[in-house]
Amino acid sequence: MPRRFLRKLAPHPDSVRNRWYFRVFGRYLADSRLWSMNRRAVTAAFAAGLAICFLPLPIHIPLAILIAISWHLNVPVILGTVLLVNPLTVVPIYYAAYRTGAAVLGHETHRFKFQLNWEWLQYGLGPIWKPFLVGCALCALVLGVGSYFLLNFLWRWSTLRRNKLRHRRGNTIP
Repeated sequence: MPRRFLRKLAPHPDSVRNRWYFRVFGRYLADSRLWSMNRRAVTAAFAAGLAICFLPLPIHIPLAILIAISWHLNVPVILGTVLLVNPLTVVPIYYAAYRTGAAVLGHETHRFKFQLNWEWLQYGLGPIWKPFLVGCALCALVLGVGSYFLLNFLWRWSTLRRNKLRHRRGNTIP
């Protein structure tokens, strides 16, 4: 896989550790396994980050750091993947999860207009909460597991292709 490319994109471990919002994790972020670019750490971090994206709670980054520390996953990859859900993408992603949940449960999709007030949370959320949560769980599971296997396959395929090219070049040089 593009290990050099990922290393260029990834921040230096010290720059992340010194941020005020990561100081809570302190010495745990000093573990070198959290910054290695090996296949297991990167593919699992990507899959876990995609699964975390579908949690409808605003705790993505702290949860991603906790999972990366406990499972020894790559911190830059899991944070980058978690940031796929941002203010520009949150509505389409969660709407797709709602539609998925409604299709799985056999519910009709309701048109709704989001309003940030207590009345809407109390009455407007009622008919959509179950399909929304089922869709979030299903999308997290399917995309997390699917991305793990797909990225793992692509990583192995890229490594094999690179090794074949290296051997061909080595055999043709006099």
